[in-house]
Formats: sequence, structure tokens, C-alpha cells
Amino acid sequence: MVRNLAVPYHEAPVHPASALTAARIAELIEIRRDLHAHPELARQELRSTAVVAERLRQAGLEPRVQPSGAGLTCDIGARPGEGAAHAGFSGRLAIRADLDALPIQEAPGLTFRSVTDGVSHACGHDIHTTVVLGTGLALAEAAAQGLPVPPVRLIFQPSEEVMPGGALDMIAGGALEGVGRAVSLHCDPRVDAGRVGLRIGPLTAACDKLAVRLSGPGGHTSRPQLTVDLVHALAHLVTELPAALSRRVDPRHGLSLVWGSINAGQAPNAIPQAGEAHGTVRCMDERAWVDAPDLVLELIDSIASVYGAKTELDYVRGVPPVVNDEPTIEDMRVAAGRICGPENVVVVEQSLGGEDFSWYLRHVPGAMARLGVRTPGDTVQRDLHQPSFLADESAIAIGVRFFTELAMG
Repeated sequence: MVRNLAVPYHEAPVHPASALTAARIAELIEIRRDLHAHPELARQELRSTAVVAERLRQAGLEPRVQPSGAGLTCDIGARPGEGAAHAGFSGRLAIRADLDALPIQEAPGLTFRSVTDGVSHACGHDIHTTVVLGTGLALAEAAAQGLPVPPVRLIFQPSEEVMPGGALDMIAGGALEGVGRAVSLHCDPRVDAGRVGLRIGPLTAACDKLAVRLSGPGGHTSRPQLTVDLVHALAHLVTELPAALSRRVDPRHGLSLVWGSINAGQAPNAIPQAGEAHGTVRCMDERAWVDAPDLVLELIDSIASVYGAKTELDYVRGVPPVVNDEPTIEDMRVAAGRICGPENVVVVEQSLGGEDFSWYLRHVPGAMARLGVRTPGDTVQRDLHQPSFLADESAIAIGVRFFTELAMG
């Protein structure tokens, strides 16, 4: 893409399609609050899908809802090869949002807090959905005004929070057919609203989940030598396995095993016959991710054999790392610089969190950006997947303008 060097590219005029009226911003905030108040768990996002589809239809678009009723795609602009096109790549630009919420009880305080007990948008997917919907509405309005709109596909994906995630279902259903590049964003509570975070290369980690089951004959706690002291064996497994992995994997690969649940026994004087531990394996390097299942199984068998326990391992492949394409990040930097000012485009660190947007990037180049959602001056440490997660709604307009500028650029 050749740029006019006489004018610094970050100072070039913002595309007219990127402008948002106060009425449009108010509408998007209302939609976000509706989605936030009615969260839906993975593979149950029927209402959320219907809300998005209906608003796209009102804009004169033709969304294609998935056969399950959860998730949709929607094309906007010229067909690939016809009319306007994106510089540097062929095919549509896919802009992806995720729809699902988490099984987390939301903390009180918001007037539009979740009405579904035990379920909330504690990861900001309601923000993501609203941003991509707003981008679609802006592009549809530009097309209606006769502006040349390059080929774009909106993807509203279900079930990002589970393994395997909904990205694989969307890809299998043809969401990437005719797509030349894919982009997405994710809320970042460590970055101020009004800023966009970018990173070339790995942005997230690979993430798998595992369930380990130890078993033995059981027995009386007064005679542990006559049986398999299963609780003792399980305790050693959950402490020794992460330590052993740290000595078998190059520290630069960033492999981490953290347990989320442990369960064994019920009576204080009875050694149980079985116990389980569930956790996640995260890798910052894909080479370590490829080798992780075999290594985990080897170490589990080695540790459990010391205590005579039998082992079963259920190892579920989750997601590879999100690896951002450098040309896409450069285009994002230009777009964000025009919207926010270059001083508000910041470099972010690689996260150990998992993201199934990575599967799209196995098929086409692209990148994920971080959308700042922390209210400037807020000193409370907030994080994703917490009941107290809170997003500054001013970030919605930033996200819409950013994606619209990127699409029209």
C-alpha cells in the first residue's frame, strides 16, 4: 500500500464513514446494555443472535443465521474483485465478535446488571458484539450514501469461552469462504478507554484443559499402608506436576499448568477409591503446545506410580496462540492513530489467556487488537472473568470508529 509521504499517514483525514452521531452512539449503548442484561452461555446465544440479526435487517442487510440459531455472518460492500477492494490482500475482510457470557454471578451496582442468575458478561463479549454490530451499521449507511465500501464480512460467533470453541463451527460452516483477512478485538481492563493496544506476533497463549483421575481400592485411614492413600497421592500430583513441567520445558516457552478444581472423598476416616483434578495448560510458544499432551501424560504416570495409584487422563486440545500478522498490525496502527491519535496506540504484552480467534488465523492472515475499557483515573484493579469486571462504555465508539476506519482504509 503506497501512502502519500507528504502528509504523515496518522494525520490523514478520517474517512466520513468513521464518524458517529450522538444518536448512533446512544443506540449502541442501549443495545450493549440489553445484551449485558440478558447474557447467554456458550451454544445458547439464541436471543443475542436474534437481536443482532434483526438490527442488521433493519439496516437493509441480509444476515445468515447459523442452523443452530446461535451465531451469524453478514456480508457488506462489493463482492471480492468488484468495485472497491482492500489494499494489500484479496477477498473480504472478516470482522469477528463473540457472543457468549460466563457462568459467573455479577457483582451488584449496575442498573442494567444481568437478570440471569449466575451468568454475566464478565469478559466483555457484549462490548465486542456491539462494536462489530456498530461497524456493520456504519458501513451499511456508507453504502446507502453511495460511498464505495470494500468487501467486508461480519462474523458473530457463539461459544468462545468453551473448548472446543465456536470458531471451528463457524469455519466449518463457511464463515471464511472468500475471506482474505480476519480481524478482531478484545476488551482490556488494564488499558484506558480511548486507547487501542497492538502487538506484532503472539498476542495470546495456547490453552488446553485436562482432567486427571486417580483410583485405588480405598480403605481405612488407620491403615494407609494396606491400600493406596489416594488423597495423599492426589495432593502430590497437583503440586509436583506443575513443578516437574517447569523443569522439562524450556522456560522461554512459558508453559504453565494451573489447577481449577480438586475433588476426593467425603468421610474423614475413609480413604476414597477415586479423586479428580481439573486444570488448564497454557503455552506461550506453539512448539511447547505441540509436545504438551505426551509430556503431561508421562509425568502423571510417573508421579502416580510412586503411590500405586492408577491414572486416567482426559486431555482436551483447546486453542493455539493468536499470532498477529505484521502488515495487519501496521494497518491497525494507522487506523487507530487516526481515530485516537498516535499517542494512544500502545504496545501490549502477550497474555497467557486463550482465544479461539486463533483458529481463523490458521486459515487467513489477520490480527486481534486490545480495546481499552478502563475508565481513566480508575485505581481499582479489575480483571476479566471476575464478578466486578466493568467496561467504560465510551470504548464502544472508539471500537466502531477503529474498525470502520480499518475497513474503509
